[in-house]
Amino acid sequence: MIAGCGSLPAQRTSADAGRTTAAAVTPRGTVGSTGAAAATGIPAQRTASATPSPTATATAPTGSDGDGAPDSPGTTAPAAPTSTAGSPSAGVTTPAGSPSGRPNHIIRTTASGGRTVALTFDDGPGPATRPILDLLAEYHAHATFCEVGNEVTRDPGAVRRILAEGHRLCDHTVDHPQPMHTQPHDRQVHEIADAQQWIVDAGGPGTQVAWFRAPGGDFSADNEQIAADHGMRSLGWSVDPRDWSRPGVPAIVANVQQHVRPGSVVLMHDGGGDRSQTIAALRQLLPWLVAQGYTFDFPAGG
Repeated sequence: MIAGCGSLPAQRTSADAGRTTAAAVTPRGTVGSTGAAAATGIPAQRTASATPSPTATATAPTGSDGDGAPDSPGTTAPAAPTSTAGSPSAGVTTPAGSPSGRPNHIIRTTASGGRTVALTFDDGPGPATRPILDLLAEYHAHATFCEVGNEVTRDPGAVRRILAEGHRLCDHTVDHPQPMHTQPHDRQVHEIADAQQWIVDAGGPGTQVAWFRAPGGDFSADNEQIAADHGMRSLGWSVDPRDWSRPGVPAIVANVQQHVRPGSVVLMHDGGGDRSQTIAALRQLLPWLVAQGYTFDFPAGG
């Protein structure tokens, strides 16, 4: 199981385990892969070792992305987003302490702002991907799937279904290495560029990968620049229910209900371990979000 992108890394074992009424964002031009480094020295697949933290809720820690790798303690998600529709910089936040030359800044809000929410799923495709797609279709909800390259090569059909049902794709590296920022530059190029290309290959002609999400949210000037060089924006989140840690369905549901705000980007998981709790929580959260007047959007920058 993969430790969630809101947690510290754990080595990966084989991963187990849509449509919106919100703004339909017109995809940009297809992004191809260039300069991918040779795939060598890939770390062993991960097994989850992190334990759930009862106080960790809507945190967007440095060095974690909720895909199974625990977030670093002490870093909280940015303040709840407000509507920024029409703003050229909508949804883009500059991480505290980032160098002014940082190319890509971290996206943590929806494209349209207003009473919208962006659902994102990390570490797939896995056994939970299709049940999640079934639920999204039932509620006409669109989502973004942050795909791990090795999992894509095992199940390219899931990628094609994601696209066919109107969802979008995000690059989550080849093998989810953590910590990402300590990897040599050439290794980071391989992880980002090759994963993007494998996703495009699985999706077929015209496949677009608009975002890159670092494992564990471990963004750095280097990996942000690599992503930007390949036409991708860096995607964070603003709500992390830590579903990767399997805290129980009521805890996942309560966390999202407590922390979601207009424009939120919610981090959940369709791969990297047993995601039955995520599926069950989503079954409750989708009708709740609709009842609260939310519509489903994509993250900014796509």
